[in-house]
Amino acid sequence: MQHTFFWKKSYPSNIQWDDLPQSGAVFEYLDTTRKRFPHQIAFDFMGKKWTWDHIADSVNKMAKGLHDHGVEKGIKVGICLPNCPYYLIAYYAILKTGATVVNYNPLYAEGELAYQIEDSQTDLIITTDLQVIYPKLKKMLHATRLNQIVICPFKDMLPFPKNFLFQILKSADISEIPDDDRHVMYSRIMDNDGKFEPAAIDPQNDIALLQYTGGTTGTPKGAMLSHVNLTANVEQCVKWFYDLQIGQEKMLAVIPFFHVFAMTTILNLSVRCGFEIIATPKFDLKETLKLIHTKKPQFFPAVPAIYNAINAHSELGNYDLTSLRYCISGGAPLPVEVKRAFEEKSGCVLVEGYGLTESAPVACVNPIEGPNKSGSIGLPLPCTIVQLYDPDGHQFINEPRKRGEIWIKGPQVMKGYWKKPDETAKVIEDGYLKTGDIGEYDEDGYIFIVDRIKDLILVNGYNVYPRMIEEAIYKHPAVEECVVAGVKDKERGEIPKAWIKLKEGRTLTDSDLKFFLQDKISPIEMPRRIEFREAPLPKTMIGKLSKKDLLTEEMEASNKTV
Repeated sequence: MQHTFFWKKSYPSNIQWDDLPQSGAVFEYLDTTRKRFPHQIAFDFMGKKWTWDHIADSVNKMAKGLHDHGVEKGIKVGICLPNCPYYLIAYYAILKTGATVVNYNPLYAEGELAYQIEDSQTDLIITTDLQVIYPKLKKMLHATRLNQIVICPFKDMLPFPKNFLFQILKSADISEIPDDDRHVMYSRIMDNDGKFEPAAIDPQNDIALLQYTGGTTGTPKGAMLSHVNLTANVEQCVKWFYDLQIGQEKMLAVIPFFHVFAMTTILNLSVRCGFEIIATPKFDLKETLKLIHTKKPQFFPAVPAIYNAINAHSELGNYDLTSLRYCISGGAPLPVEVKRAFEEKSGCVLVEGYGLTESAPVACVNPIEGPNKSGSIGLPLPCTIVQLYDPDGHQFINEPRKRGEIWIKGPQVMKGYWKKPDETAKVIEDGYLKTGDIGEYDEDGYIFIVDRIKDLILVNGYNVYPRMIEEAIYKHPAVEECVVAGVKDKERGEIPKAWIKLKEGRTLTDSDLKFFLQDKISPIEMPRRIEFREAPLPKTMIGKLSKKDLLTEEMEASNKTV
């Protein structure tokens, strides 16, 4: 296939596209940063702080303790934790043993946990004693192959007097842990001298992480990400944000580390660059604004719904957001109006990026130098090739404003799906990752996502793209949140439906909204059904608006009326 790098005409002048990032084993980042900044703050969790020396010592002790429990190359170890120091320590300790990390969402239902444990061959999981997490995992000891659970006491991460008060006031939130061989307390794992020699790693081929995803098709699959996949993506980000200050900046972590976007752009990037991580166990709007106001972070990666929530906060003027230098939106398309409003209110440029779990995840980002185009995912990262493929013509598209499927090739693209060669073959061709997303170039080579192939709505045979409708609806000043998806219709096959939450104190009717949209979308794109909701629209654990949940509700409601 012919390669025409149409986007290189607009590449930032001080970044070499073909400058291959140096990459190796992930855990080497921690050892290097510890040597450079041993006494600097590495982690700030609810006011309790850890230095890089403390974190690195803890990682070595956990690595040795895990190794003494049989953890080594070939073993899969789960992490089921919210953002906290335990996550960072467990993640790097597992990798030092040569084993593979398997990320688990703490909010998974029992069925989801069981499926992933069996599919990934996870025999040991590291978690905490919180009631919202532990009881589900305890059941897995009897229902699945899971053999042991390492318990990290939540109160031990808290500063005084929060740790004391938590144990008294929140005792109902803490699980009782059985005293048996299948439960191993964190203190027991850490009871050693910490003298541990990391496993010999082949960074190019050894799998550091199994990250589960629905992928571009079908049921959840474990994307096999090697050490090089992960470190190359971090190095690409370092080169892209070329003026970051090593060892001097602060990173705000409100999206969960178990999601690949946060794992790369917050956790691993911070360890690589010696940034102080300011973390919360879950996103809370007021707490997030308070942390920005008082802790003064420079980096704030998040999903569009979080930036939108900040825009809508009625007392935003009471918070100082001027410390922010890098606000990076990922995980979902960034509506143009959300970007515009956030930049206006914060004074910080909000940069949209793009990628998939299968690309570790970052493939494209808007540049910090030159045009930062609203609605665009920007340009490919160094050593990343992004092409648009025309399935009808069986060729790549090399001219602007023609749509095709986005294909990605680069050192961050996964090795494949765990134990699923047929599924791998569907999405990897000639080294390219076929994303399932439809995009186009503009005249400057900037890439724009039109929509996901699977989200396409077929109205009387015509292609309708939900994102285009959402962008138009977000322009209405009364709209706070919006999701558009296709629902079944007897006459047209499918029709667009819009779910909308209005801003506080605002009103809007179906007819008023449709009148507003008349000159912004075509008649066939006009939502045939509109549902206004008083409560916020459902979101995933990372904070993305959940189209899946809304469609499930729609299907259940439809079944009840049949």
